[in-house]
Amino acid sequence: MMNKNQIGIPNKETTALLVVDVQERLMPVIEESSQMIQQVNVLLRGAEILGLKTLITEQYPKGLGKTCREVILPEKFYLTEKITFSCMQCDSVLAQLRESNITDIIICGVESHICVLKTALEAVQQEFNVHIVADAVSSRTFENKELALSRMRQAGAYIVSTEMILFLLLEKAGTEEFKQISNLIK
Repeated sequence: MMNKNQIGIPNKETTALLVVDVQERLMPVIEESSQMIQQVNVLLRGAEILGLKTLITEQYPKGLGKTCREVILPEKFYLTEKITFSCMQCDSVLAQLRESNITDIIICGVESHICVLKTALEAVQQEFNVHIVADAVSSRTFENKELALSRMRQAGAYIVSTEMILFLLLEKAGTEEFKQISNLIK
């Protein structure tokens, strides 16, 4: 019989949210960016409610700008500037994950077929359980997003929605967390 980790059921004590490169100069060219940012904000608030470690990356902010103002940053998060496409090649990101005994990474952001893809593939390779939030990732074209989701699925990443991953992290109804998450996704 498979255990919960082998079938992609994350545990909030060992799960982190990774928001990849949702930056000022990228968003104007990203397909359906306002809907994507809305879902990223739901994930950020959900992660805060559930007590997940939250990491945010910025790809070369000098050229691409900071995280866009529409992103509602939580009270506590870890920001990393990077030049590598994969977040797994950033020592500070990897250190945060390893030091916190993270086994599952929820990934959202841009671009699906570049930084999100490389991060997901290398995270799977490093034996993390990877959950790609399909309604909270995007690319400049819909085709590249779809190809990236297929490629990540082939590599063993779990493709989920915002609502799906938040409810996977909850154990039962009737709790304060459940009420807050339910209100968040309405």
